Amino acid sequence: MDSHTIEIDGRKIGGGFPPYVIAEVSANHNGSLDRAFGIIDEAARAGADCIKLQTYTADTMTLKSTRPDFKIEGGLWDGEYLHDLYERAYTPWDWFPRIFDRCRKLGITAFSSPFDKSAVDFLEDLGAPAYKIASFEAIDLPLIRYVALTGKPLIISTGMADAEEIEEAISAAREAGCRQLAILHCVSGYPAPAADYNLRTIPDMREKFGVVVGLSDHTLSNYTAIASVALGASIIEKHFTLDRKAGGPDDSFSLEPAELRNLVEGARTTFEALGAVDYGRKSSEIGNVQFRRSLYFVTDLEAGATIGPNDIRSVRPGFGLPPKYFDQIVGCTLREPVSYGTPVTSRHLASEGLEADG
Repeated sequence: MDSHTIEIDGRKIGGGFPPYVIAEVSANHNGSLDRAFGIIDEAARAGADCIKLQTYTADTMTLKSTRPDFKIEGGLWDGEYLHDLYERAYTPWDWFPRIFDRCRKLGITAFSSPFDKSAVDFLEDLGAPAYKIASFEAIDLPLIRYVALTGKPLIISTGMADAEEIEEAISAAREAGCRQLAILHCVSGYPAPAADYNLRTIPDMREKFGVVVGLSDHTLSNYTAIASVALGASIIEKHFTLDRKAGGPDDSFSLEPAELRNLVEGARTTFEALGAVDYGRKSSEIGNVQFRRSLYFVTDLEAGATIGPNDIRSVRPGFGLPPKYFDQIVGCTLREPVSYGTPVTSRHLASEGLEADG
């Protein structure tokens, strides 16, 4: 498998395959396993390829401290302390076996973002088929190396990372044995304005880093994600919820079910439309060839007559010779009589030298 193709749970991902759509559950279960199941069910119905979770506890993510460093200032979670936020947002680890089992029954892949080594070990015991490194952890090279040691496909989100940091993350993964690697262009704003995305970065990333590339999209619509497919994104990740107004930490910038369906359809239609370089006539055009212009006689003429410029016209339909032969046909002698409305074909012409089929 080359560096521009990876495979997760039997699904090949790369430039020659439809975009891989990841529905990010994050904290949108709002503490309810039943709600988590509902999100999974709707993602499967929408046609998403994958459900992605996050595996951490408040204590593995941060310190329980009220010092100013640990208080969020501004943005969506303004005024919250980190430990309180992660305690409210985390997915209980005893849910994971049931979530993975439900996904298997629905035929949708499940994997997760681990945030420390204990989470990696836990997910390995569950048989996770792949791993995702979150944007904020893209600079945690020891974590990347530890995940890479599993030998599983690895996706790294690059929000806030500059080119040098992305290169360091890729090198860390490669040096630890990762052979299937993808990176996601990302803007770590919640939500993020489309103007911040600079999607032309995607083909540059693919060229510069030589791996599968995709988009982790935090905008509030599907436009940015669908446009990214045209620029080479092979993976699209969007946060997904049942109801944006449910009040959870990530609900407000997540897609709802109808929007996820539109994303899946739009991304795959865009991929199909890209196709390959092809100037030939397409199958959907075959029946319409008759509606192109061609040359027709517009006067009645006897055999042996010389065709004048007012005897033929370029009109629809397309059963006569192409209009490009107009000047060559004028002055030719007729082999047989013709009447008004007869298509001009080479069999009508007694003159030699017309290089045309008809």
